[in-house]
Amino acid sequence: MVRTPLDRAGFEEFLTESDAPAAPGTSFFDTQLGFAVRRWCAPVLGLEPHCPPDAYLARRGELGPGEVTRLMLRASGVATLLVDTGLPGDLLTPSELAEAGRATAHEVVRLETLAEHAADASRDGHAFLVELDESVLRYTRSAVAFKSVAAYRHGLDLAPEPPGHAEVRTAAVRWHTGRQHGDRLRDPVLLRHLLWSAVRTGLPLQLHTGFGDPDLRLDRCDPALLTEFVRATAPWGTPLVLLHGYPYHRNAGYLAAAYSHVYADVGLSLTHTGARSWSVLAEMLELTPFGKLLFSTDAYGLPELYVVGARLFGEALSRLLERWTAEGAWSGKDADRVTAMLAADNARRVYGLGAAV
Repeated sequence: MVRTPLDRAGFEEFLTESDAPAAPGTSFFDTQLGFAVRRWCAPVLGLEPHCPPDAYLARRGELGPGEVTRLMLRASGVATLLVDTGLPGDLLTPSELAEAGRATAHEVVRLETLAEHAADASRDGHAFLVELDESVLRYTRSAVAFKSVAAYRHGLDLAPEPPGHAEVRTAAVRWHTGRQHGDRLRDPVLLRHLLWSAVRTGLPLQLHTGFGDPDLRLDRCDPALLTEFVRATAPWGTPLVLLHGYPYHRNAGYLAAAYSHVYADVGLSLTHTGARSWSVLAEMLELTPFGKLLFSTDAYGLPELYVVGARLFGEALSRLLERWTAEGAWSGKDADRVTAMLAADNARRVYGLGAAV
């Protein structure tokens, strides 16, 4: 979550995956996510649901970013935070988020950021690989998962097998020699090396799939492109968690149904579809085994996104289960059990967080 106050333009940047301002005469408040913020977050600030954006932002400014963060995190009902610490910006740390939300926080390590930091600290390509290996090993002792955004940096159509040692060394020297400090890692050989380094640790590996900001090519982010990688990693048993997925979320559900070590996560799919999130969740529940679908908010920048993610998930799931139990397709007991699984129990099991307290 950002530490500093936001003007309207700064706030609206977090209501979209676009890296451009809204078109002239339009606003990112006029989106499913923008409407959801006004519906679910305005009451947290003591305002009427659907109040005008200017009134919402004025109240937000009166309270200040610290108080808004505390109010939103506590109103979300999220008790355990898994925080990707590889995001840019002056953001709250996992421990600060935990304190603000009276929650527990765990770190998720972004592989590409880890590699870039290792390269910045290394004198050459050989030293970079040593530093990278040591960093991965170090985080296996403290983090609950690794995460890859290879979908952004190259696409998911990477060769599935682990690259050979000579191939990795050559790529490392080439990339380290040609890069400027702070350059992003996009080399496909090194991206594959990162993925396999994480797989070998046994910690869950989160993979961004589906839509995101314009850095990616959407057609190269279909989780179905990971099929051969999924097959190659099966002997290791490392959990692969497919995040977001939209508009390919049904493909993520298929992979979770077909392969025992693959899981699907609702992520941004619900946050950005707003009043239609129930329909998207229904599609994810078509093939995904109920013990393999995870809830997350993917909240970034705005604490409001914790509230929106939690409320949309809860409302969508309640709507679906009420209908299915009324029709006799599900029993009430099963509906309650699946609700607990999706909301928390599946994530506790996959990430090794222990039983509910």
